Amino acid sequence: MKFDLHTHHFRCGHADGNIRDYIEAGLAAGLAVIGISDHTPYFGRVEDQPFPQIAMGKQAFAGYVEEVLKLKQEYAGRIDVLLGIESDFFPEHVGAYRNTLNQYPFDYVIGSVHSVGEVSIFNKNRWKGLSREEKITSKESYYDLIRQSARSGMFQILGHIDAMKGNYPAFTDIPAAQAIDETLKTIAEHGIAIEINTSGKTKLSGGWYPDDSILERALHFGVSVTFGSDAHTPSRVGDEWEEVARRLKEIGFHEWVYFKNKQKITVPL
Repeated sequence: MKFDLHTHHFRCGHADGNIRDYIEAGLAAGLAVIGISDHTPYFGRVEDQPFPQIAMGKQAFAGYVEEVLKLKQEYAGRIDVLLGIESDFFPEHVGAYRNTLNQYPFDYVIGSVHSVGEVSIFNKNRWKGLSREEKITSKESYYDLIRQSARSGMFQILGHIDAMKGNYPAFTDIPAAQAIDETLKTIAEHGIAIEINTSGKTKLSGGWYPDDSILERALHFGVSVTFGSDAHTPSRVGDEWEEVARRLKEIGFHEWVYFKNKQKITVPL
């Protein structure tokens, strides 16, 4: 059974197409389940959209939910449309995010760390001039935020947990094995899934998030895994699903999961 839980659309300001386009692409790709999971608005400031082309505006949020729920009904029996959302994690704004997200009937919420020290994880310039020790500190800070997100109770899925390598492939070689293991243990303890996200191919790093070494450790610690293309254009819906399934089986996984009504559903590989 094929599924894809991570898709975007025009409301976030940096994706193409509308929600129906992604659902139709899911049907064409043979998906049984598609999750719509655009970026939440930024709830840490009062402006409607303080960061255009990064996240949807607050005024668009209710309409987003309404449209997904309407399409869920329309496509019932053809493809299971799930109401998801991708939420940033900012420790200082946890209350605002939690209170807002709890007002809506999400099937799942993806928690993603997109910035460390108020700088985007994808900003390759953040690494310029840093010493080895400073790079290690940055990587450890990234995984500390991911651990905090796992403990927050807000998320069913954690998104692209090594995406900091996206525009800085050398990130993978920065030593932080203990931080990664602690993060995976925390994720397992809280029953959260991590996604295998195939959008890394659109960045300098290429490949998937996370890499095989992290997936092997995730299996060791009993972390559940799920699939997300992180499609920002309909043509990428379900992208490399079969390849990911095959690689997970080679690593030793026997199942993966998706979430409906925030309940984990297991699917054999």
